[in-house]
Amino acid sequence: MGELESLRVFLAVAERGSFAGVARQLGMTPASVTRTIAGLERQLGVQLLVRTTRQVSLTSAGAVYAARVAPLSQGLVRAAEETREAQGITSGGIRISAPLSLGLKVLPPVLSQFVTLYPQTHVSLALSDGFVDIVEEDYDLAIRISGPPVDKSTIWRKIREVPRVLVAAPNYLTSRGTPQSPDDLAEHACLSYASDARDEHWELSKGGGRRTHKATGVFSSNSGDLLARLALNGEGIVLLPRFIVDDDLAAGRLVEVLADWSTPQIWLTLYYPPYEKLPLRVATFSDFFEAYIQEIRSF
Repeated sequence: MGELESLRVFLAVAERGSFAGVARQLGMTPASVTRTIAGLERQLGVQLLVRTTRQVSLTSAGAVYAARVAPLSQGLVRAAEETREAQGITSGGIRISAPLSLGLKVLPPVLSQFVTLYPQTHVSLALSDGFVDIVEEDYDLAIRISGPPVDKSTIWRKIREVPRVLVAAPNYLTSRGTPQSPDDLAEHACLSYASDARDEHWELSKGGGRRTHKATGVFSSNSGDLLARLALNGEGIVLLPRFIVDDDLAAGRLVEVLADWSTPQIWLTLYYPPYEKLPLRVATFSDFFEAYIQEIRSF
């Protein structure tokens, strides 16, 4: 193994504190990780890591070495990526933040096809329904489902509108009745989606008429998937992006409520740190993602 790869393994172990974890991360065996670190220590003539049955930690010499070589390793990686980009080759790592529901239901085929076409690119995906500061947390881009962008420190790119629907389980509507107007929602259990798990306000419009309903019930959550499951269990009415509940609607497990009333637009949007120019790998993924999403009829 070359010196650069040995440094990469060492820095990964220093960060994770686990030989086995790094072996899984890098696709190596624990024995090969151990041999790599031992070889680096022999070459330097110092012990870099303290190994116990429970953890791996840096020695004082190891901490100094890691602090010195980390910027060099990162610089070499960036230089290699920039050289490949100059030749039009998409490579390197992409750190992406995305909503949990989108990640589980939409992204697997996107990612599989992308890495098939661009095998020199590594995609690291973090799923969260909460707001993520992509600049502070060092993401290359974030996929968001939200209203109009308000963050002035980032670059954003609208992909497409995300339709939302009010849905409930047939057995719930049989027992509680089907709302005929937004005013009827006051008599129903409404499942509330909010990032802080508090009550949500549904803004509904039809022609020139507008209604606002505070979605109150015994359940609220910051997870659209959880709320969909609760609706399937007959716990109430919920407003969710259609892609989350599309399969259940098609199978009749959920039905639309107040289908002739609409909600304010929300968008699937890509957010970027304030790049002067998008790195090739980020631009390539963005174009690929947009092309794939535009072809999904049920989204």
